[in-house]
Amino acid sequence: MSFASGEAKLAGHLYLPDTAQSPGGGDRPLPGVVVAGTWTSVKELMADRYAERLAERGYAALSFDFTGFGASEGEPRDAESPRRKIDDIRHAVTFLAGHPAVDGERLGALGICAAAMYMSANAAADDRVKALALVAPWLHDPAICEEAYGGPEAVRAKIAAGEEARARYEATGEVDYVPVVSATDERAPMPYEIDFYLNPERGAVPAWPNRFAVMAWKEWLTFDSVALAPAISAPTLLVHSEEAAIPDGARRFHAGLAGPKELLWTEGTQFDFYDQEPQVTTAVDAADAHFARTLR
Repeated sequence: MSFASGEAKLAGHLYLPDTAQSPGGGDRPLPGVVVAGTWTSVKELMADRYAERLAERGYAALSFDFTGFGASEGEPRDAESPRRKIDDIRHAVTFLAGHPAVDGERLGALGICAAAMYMSANAAADDRVKALALVAPWLHDPAICEEAYGGPEAVRAKIAAGEEARARYEATGEVDYVPVVSATDERAPMPYEIDFYLNPERGAVPAWPNRFAVMAWKEWLTFDSVALAPAISAPTLLVHSEEAAIPDGARRFHAGLAGPKELLWTEGTQFDFYDQEPQVTTAVDAADAHFARTLR
């Protein structure tokens, strides 16, 4: 299926449960959940997995490719833009709210890793989202970016490279790409041997080209998601681990939330939450319980 977002048509998968599994049963419209995954990801990496598991629990769950990613339309391709992704989520909520199988008054959002930032930004401005679940959330601010990317000078260098790449794109239409993940290319945003992204049995699927548009650095590094927390009144669940990415960001974000909140600490690395057990089931169980309470 597809839906419109701005000038692009976005490709998605809408997972629906059997009628007998729907909360309340019968012909009652279903609660809906929009699902999205890590930065640079396509729906096949982890969003589909979580959406399908939520559908098994009785939700209409929508996963999709953001503008310029995967099977969706849009240029430039594979350019990580928080602003554009937040706008796509708003349109995804609109599509889900208008679906005949869905109760538009019972809508939630689930963000994995970087999508936690984008789902949070949309929830802060979109009161149609009644509940928020964030799994292994990557939630950064400028200080966390400096810690994660090698200090202030390294961050400034990445921003400068991004500005240069943006200017080249606007002048020529050419996009400068580097690998997202590489153990041999130091320009990669994640210059490590990460099995999830490099293993064809896990995340190295044909739909994911493992490329990062250098022009994206400035918008990514200057996006402050921790500052969003006081504007979020929807009940919010965070599922995280000390072994996963930037747990301090999750703590600080949780502390600043304005509405009902829960922080579930469990075990596992960041990448375990994408496709491994028991982490996926732990996160889905927690999200199901959270949505059952808040999307009655």
